[in-house]
Amino acid sequence: MKTTKISEAVVRRLPIYLRYLTHLHHMNVKTVSSQKLGDILDINPAQIRKDLAHFGEFGRKGIGYEVDYLIEKIKQILKLDQEIHVALIGVGHLGHAILNYNAYLKENMKIVAAFDVDPQKTGEVVAGTTVYHLDQLGDIIEEKAIRMAIITVPAEAAQEVADRLMQTRIKAILNFAPVNIKARDDVRVHHTDVTTELQSLSYYL
Repeated sequence: MKTTKISEAVVRRLPIYLRYLTHLHHMNVKTVSSQKLGDILDINPAQIRKDLAHFGEFGRKGIGYEVDYLIEKIKQILKLDQEIHVALIGVGHLGHAILNYNAYLKENMKIVAAFDVDPQKTGEVVAGTTVYHLDQLGDIIEEKAIRMAIITVPAEAAQEVADRLMQTRIKAILNFAPVNIKARDDVRVHHTDVTTELQSLSYYL
């Protein structure tokens, strides 16, 4: 599988393709063309073909892509063909919302532990996920083979939490705190800020 020099934009489009392909699978659709994918997703069909060609030749001329086969290949590319355990740090309002959303995640990606500094929250079970004290972070991450983390703490605590995560086996962080955190080159961080997204969206009103 060719995976050198893949841009972040390509990687971010792959889950979009996967979501629609999964919909086609449930509709019992066997094949789909890049033109059809492009029309539905509002993405240039040539861009779709180029994105997928980074990883191999998955389509057949005159037929298009076999839906189930392409689903399998995209899952392999995104490492979604294996079980991925996720930790959540910060069990406030947003943390609770994400833990409740956890029930809708696919079986191969699941939040398996939550952490907070509030001792009154320790031992709580939110949507089937146990809340541990932050002091237990390293031990629980090792015990549950957790590889990814979600940060939902206040801005002033985000970098400290990230630093603690980077002392563990965590290699990917999704940061909801309204601040950019610094990480080592071998730890991937994605930032998401609802307020910033809404403010930029307001430009188009």
